Amino acid sequence: MCSERRLDGYLELRVCYGGIEEEVPALVLVPDGAGPFPAVLAHHQHNSEWHLGKSEIAGLAGEPLQAFGPALARAGLVVLAPDAVGFEDRRYTGTGIDEREDDWLQYFNEMAYRLVSGQLLASTVLGDAACGLSALLADERVDGSKLGAVGHSHGGYVTIMLAALDERVRFACASGSACSYKRRMLDRSGIEFSQAIPGILKLADVDGLLGLIAPRPLLLLSASEDRYSADAPELVQAAIGAWEARGARENLEHVRYKGGHALTPERTEKIVSWVIGQANG
Repeated sequence: MCSERRLDGYLELRVCYGGIEEEVPALVLVPDGAGPFPAVLAHHQHNSEWHLGKSEIAGLAGEPLQAFGPALARAGLVVLAPDAVGFEDRRYTGTGIDEREDDWLQYFNEMAYRLVSGQLLASTVLGDAACGLSALLADERVDGSKLGAVGHSHGGYVTIMLAALDERVRFACASGSACSYKRRMLDRSGIEFSQAIPGILKLADVDGLLGLIAPRPLLLLSASEDRYSADAPELVQAAIGAWEARGARENLEHVRYKGGHALTPERTEKIVSWVIGQANG
């Protein structure tokens, strides 16, 4: 444990936990009261803001609508908000939340240097997230049977991948992130560096990943003008059979909003209320 700070309704801890390559700096928000508590891994967005990671989730900097952490902690959930490699305190140029001129280049290098070494940025991001789940499960304040994941945009895609690959995630909420690789290529939309997985389309597109989450509860949020969730309705229709086959159709929920990629108060409220409902269900 690095430091702690008492805030309204919860304790904020600055910690580091073991990742697959190095220690991962993170913030842990622990509710007031006696545990064990349900818990969520809350992964930050991208938004070309490499100076922001865990601090945005914890409401210390950045967009307030991304600050899921305090609301969830005050509702009785332990929240683990880590920095992904290349963001905030995991930038090559050092710690802090100040913008730096070469943030983009250094994040590109995080991908490129791994590729030439026969590795993937995706492996690091998802491996570190899985280590975060392990850290939560090792915490006596956490009820391991009520462990979830949540995120928007880049954080939403990490949530989808993590829930698809790790059954310790008992419920998942992903916003602004359900878009097929094929649709992105058709629309000439960007593919985030950690989402560039060689040959993935020979195995599955995003609908296949979604199906791996069944029958566990999954909430997807998308928007009509959001290119990063452009074909979310089609993906849900393609994946829904995985829940139906397990008699759990009600566990897959998709809400389509009007508007663009950025969160709105309505969407943030839906995310927070759904996660709280799953944690207390």
